[in-house]
Amino acid sequence: MKRKVYNEVIYDEQTPLLNVPELVDNKTSNTVCFKSKAKDMEPINLPTERVPDWQNKAVELFGEMLDKYKGLRLFMDSCVRCGSCSDKCHYFLGTGDPKNMPVSRQELMRSVYRKYFTMQGKIFKNSKDCVAFDDNILKDWFTYFYQCSECRRCCVFCPQGIDTAEVTMAAREIMARLGVGTKYVTEVVHKVYTTGNNLGIWAPAWIDNCKFLEEELIEETGLKIPLPVDVNGAEVLLVPPSADNFVNTNTMLGYAKMFYAAGVSWTTSTFCNEGGNFGMFLNYHNYKTINNRILKAARDLNVKYILWGECGHAWRAGYMTRTLSGSMDFLTVKYPKHVCQFTNEMIKKGAFKLDKTANDHLKVTYHDPCNVARATTGMLEPPRDIIRATCNNFKEMHPDTTREKTFCCGGGGGMLADELMSMRMAGSKPRCMAVKATGANYLATPCAICKANFGESLKFWDTGAVVGGVHDLLSNALILNH
Repeated sequence: MKRKVYNEVIYDEQTPLLNVPELVDNKTSNTVCFKSKAKDMEPINLPTERVPDWQNKAVELFGEMLDKYKGLRLFMDSCVRCGSCSDKCHYFLGTGDPKNMPVSRQELMRSVYRKYFTMQGKIFKNSKDCVAFDDNILKDWFTYFYQCSECRRCCVFCPQGIDTAEVTMAAREIMARLGVGTKYVTEVVHKVYTTGNNLGIWAPAWIDNCKFLEEELIEETGLKIPLPVDVNGAEVLLVPPSADNFVNTNTMLGYAKMFYAAGVSWTTSTFCNEGGNFGMFLNYHNYKTINNRILKAARDLNVKYILWGECGHAWRAGYMTRTLSGSMDFLTVKYPKHVCQFTNEMIKKGAFKLDKTANDHLKVTYHDPCNVARATTGMLEPPRDIIRATCNNFKEMHPDTTREKTFCCGGGGGMLADELMSMRMAGSKPRCMAVKATGANYLATPCAICKANFGESLKFWDTGAVVGGVHDLLSNALILNH
């Protein structure tokens, strides 16, 4: 990708990142997702092409969602267009496109809501605030609701408490049920049903790669450290992002070393070896169905509890398991748990011998994944505690950009598609500038999507840092007994 010319800004610890400059070459707003293919829509219970009489169907679906999700109707009515959210969105900060202000993006849906579901629309039918659902509005929905990563940062600053992600999810659900989806998201959902994971890796390849990583561990440590697959009766079912087994392999090795040192039996499942849930970026039916597969895998393997791996939106879905997919009472640990929570508990119990100097070549900072920081509880400190226990050189980013106020990586929400590369780079700027300000050369984050986008954006913005997992640092610091 050809590098554009950007304004340069240097931030120190005292400089809030609230005035990130706009792009000089403002063309990223024209970036649109590729449309889904029939071969991926049919297997996931969605129309393979736009449904007949789709305008009326869209209004019908909108009404159905307003009745089903009371919060959505509240969010449609409660916005006062104050603009508090405007400069909080990384895509607006990166592109300068006014339609990427969260309030403007929501207006694309509210204008349709006013037309069909309010007295204003019935009386003032030609009002500019009341827009018919037609080809133009559908085009804008498809463009801009897929330029929202559902990160919820704007929600933190909204005085009305409006959840923008819920609005985005509702718009995407309506489009999906009309037969309008994106190639990237629908293809991934189809893959998880077919192969058990988002990458489309078949079970024999998953098993072979686990064996390959076991050989790497023997070479590195001299120990036979297992990466078990489909072991019945193990204590833990680990559901990592599939990228950890094939791309972020240092994170996968970190899991294996951690379980070995803790003396805990564990396994992955070839039926469902993926924590990531792209149904969240498409529609509720697939969101729930994908999560149900994890519980089925746990039942089939008779494990005691489930640990979700280093993936932000996987943890958001996992955290909701009891309301999304039903009771976890068949497990010994009857609630969702993240692998960072488990590892941190083991550290606090003194289960590991750690040599922090093993990471002295790294200057570490930490990125809170959006869904970890804002969509769940109890996961702000455990990753940081692990980093502090395994590293001597750790520096936080500016407090206006951490924890609940964290910026998105720029590639979340089903936007990690090649055709959106320029949009992803623009959206990543606020976070990358915050990384650069710390002087870190290693950005730790427990999210595979963040790792994927930062793998490109940290280089694009010349930060001097690389991205990796939290368990990568643990892997370096662990002293294993022979």
